[in-house]
Amino acid sequence: MFRALAALCLACALALPAQARIPFSKEEITLSFAPLVKEATPAVVNIYAKRIVETRSSPFANDPIFSEFFRNFAPSRPRVQNSLGSGVILSDDGYVVSNYHVVGQADEIKVVLNDRREFDATVLLSDPQADLAILKLEGAQDMPHLELRDSDTVEVGELVLAIGNPFGVGQTVSSGIVSGLARSGTATGNERGYFIQTDAPINPGNSGGALIDINGDLIGVNTSILSRSGGSNGIGFAIPASLVAQVLDQAEAGNDRFQRPWAGITGQSVDADMAAHFGLDRPEGIAITQMHPASPFADAGFQPGDVILAVDGMPVSSPPEMIFRMTVAGLGNAVWVTRLRDGREREIEVTLAPPPEDPPRDPVTTGQASALPGMRLITVNPAVIAENQLPQDARGAMIDDPGAIGARAGLQRGDVIQAVNDTVVDGAPMAEVALTRANVFLQLTVLRDGRSLSLRFRL
Repeated sequence: MFRALAALCLACALALPAQARIPFSKEEITLSFAPLVKEATPAVVNIYAKRIVETRSSPFANDPIFSEFFRNFAPSRPRVQNSLGSGVILSDDGYVVSNYHVVGQADEIKVVLNDRREFDATVLLSDPQADLAILKLEGAQDMPHLELRDSDTVEVGELVLAIGNPFGVGQTVSSGIVSGLARSGTATGNERGYFIQTDAPINPGNSGGALIDINGDLIGVNTSILSRSGGSNGIGFAIPASLVAQVLDQAEAGNDRFQRPWAGITGQSVDADMAAHFGLDRPEGIAITQMHPASPFADAGFQPGDVILAVDGMPVSSPPEMIFRMTVAGLGNAVWVTRLRDGREREIEVTLAPPPEDPPRDPVTTGQASALPGMRLITVNPAVIAENQLPQDARGAMIDDPGAIGARAGLQRGDVIQAVNDTVVDGAPMAEVALTRANVFLQLTVLRDGRSLSLRFRL
């Protein structure tokens, strides 16, 4: 019986494929990520950021009713907020990338390298929408740094390492694979982003750290996790290195804020019902629903009802994905956009540019003679539309600050005043004049969240 069992085990062993075998050499036994880690970790840094905020201690702070009435009752006191995160050195002269939520509003930043050297740092450019910030280390030279890899070459299943400072315990390395690409449904910063998904653990403090491939190249900057408890559950997200490269280029060029190409269109993802209508065999692309007259897509011949299928040959299935493709192509460049109209596809060249400041914003603050004094208004133009996610057909004067009286009247920042007492306004100066002329009654037509509201007040 024992001889038969041994023979069966031997036969099974001989039947195993060549890959399923025990290691035979010392090199195979000691195979590890250690050489890669030694090469990459010097370029990943710990970031300590401080921010001074004014706080008020009120005896009514926890009261649901009186907390608002006595919000400014107590004297303000400065309080220090500390944040801890990670960063990645991108050049030998000390340019560092991190997350906006780590350093974006800091008053003092200290960067500590793996070899315990410390540098003061300043934020050159930050972008809350992308949740990215570029720092410059003071007096840095000959710094270890990582090379950026084109994110479009990354594939699901690749081995990756996440390097950072989770929970402040010190520099830590975790391994995993790329578990998904083109993730655009997770919110970060002020808008939905576009991410590389990984199962490498990304915990608090890992934000701003490196996600590298097996060659030691940076493929992404760790930014968030998907978790109900706050712990890592195997779904982490990294901002693609191609977007990091564009932010770095603008920082090196001296920009103090990140500029994206302006599409000037509003669209929605094509679903199954829409796909049948457009003659597609599967849901794909973005259907254009609105278009600004000054949009570069309008100049290229696009119109509402067209479907955008791809940008530079890369399929797009959501507005964030299309904006990402345009952003990584870079301002001033042109992209080839695949358009579907009347069942026929055509590639059309679109030149990328920032939203124009035309007409000028003409900021004004209403005076004491106004029906709503102390309100700050700006004229709506393409740049204002892009910055505040307004509808493409928005016109009039946007409320930048409602002021005390305007706030009590229910007005909010981002509201667009389109008419005052039935007089259509085309910008901030005209709105100010109309508000000054109002007496007895004030009627406002306001655009809020895409809806038109009519507000009436007795003065």
